[in-house]
Amino acid sequence: MSSLFTPLALRAVTLPNRIAMAPMCQYSAGPDGLPTDWHLIHLGSRAVGGAGLVLTEATAVLPEGRISPQDTGLWSGAHVDAWRPVTAFVAAHGAVPAVQLAHAGFKASTYRPWAPERGGVPDAEGGWTPVAPGSEPFTAGYRTPTSLDEAGIAGVVEAFAAGAERAVDAGFAAVEIHAAHGYLLNEFLSPLTNHRTDGYGGDRAARMRLTLEVARAVRAAVGEDVPVLTRISATDWVEGGWTIDDSVVLAGELAGVGVDLVDASSGGVSVDQRVPLGPGYQVPLAAQIRRDAGVPTGAVGLIVEPEHAEQIVAGGEADLVLLGRELLRDPYWPRRAAAKLGVAYSGPAQYARAA
Repeated sequence: MSSLFTPLALRAVTLPNRIAMAPMCQYSAGPDGLPTDWHLIHLGSRAVGGAGLVLTEATAVLPEGRISPQDTGLWSGAHVDAWRPVTAFVAAHGAVPAVQLAHAGFKASTYRPWAPERGGVPDAEGGWTPVAPGSEPFTAGYRTPTSLDEAGIAGVVEAFAAGAERAVDAGFAAVEIHAAHGYLLNEFLSPLTNHRTDGYGGDRAARMRLTLEVARAVRAAVGEDVPVLTRISATDWVEGGWTIDDSVVLAGELAGVGVDLVDASSGGVSVDQRVPLGPGYQVPLAAQIRRDAGVPTGAVGLIVEPEHAEQIVAGGEADLVLLGRELLRDPYWPRRAAAKLGVAYSGPAQYARAA
């Protein structure tokens, strides 16, 4: 029997298999961060294609938490209404709809990738002043952020909790907290970007404080039955930065406040990172967290072949495999994987003749 196609129970939710669509920014939201038909087709086609868990792109809990002015959000009732057709379609086709709740921190208010401009979007073009642990910009060309005071930090925690509550109302069956890739929570975790001297900076415990407060608030907001995942950058790939050993400690603390699975990505907080790219290059990070912290993990990063994904789950390196670019290339990758692994796959009735 294939391990990749074994169901995974997370609280009251059971994923039909161990294949997840990783969060991928689309930079295609309508006015004020509302999802559009693009998101219905983009996410819905991966559900039809057989992914067990379908995660949205980074979805901002506050307007100023968007990476670009074209990012989706979940900070109002209008967003709830706009997401409901998407979650209903994904669920109707056998996948579990999940949202990645995010705040971009000092990487906010930037142009989307295909814009001719680069860096920070000025106010005159719909941009805004970002917030961060301090007042240093991410890199040259990005906007200079305002350092969050304790009232601002409390507002971020409240916004994540409110976003999580709206997510459940919108039909999402699981929630992921984005604490990776150089965005706000990652900025607080990393010693490269958190130079605060108050209770949210200094030693590792203080730098973890905001992420743990957010996780605790999200768990309380969604109740006991809804799975909560957290995506972390398991290492900064920079000397003197956040390390895999730090991530093992963080994962244990996250599990203690109600997080069910750690999605182990990496990097993004510094332009000085040196990432050893290659097939499955982040899988050892997920494996070490799973082994040393005793926490379920998701593996992500250049996982392309079905046999490799099968090996990751069967070998106990991770409980879930998240696919990004490969699912952009082929929304029906799970169907192809099932065929290669000798698994009977019951796709939608409309496609039965192609089985």
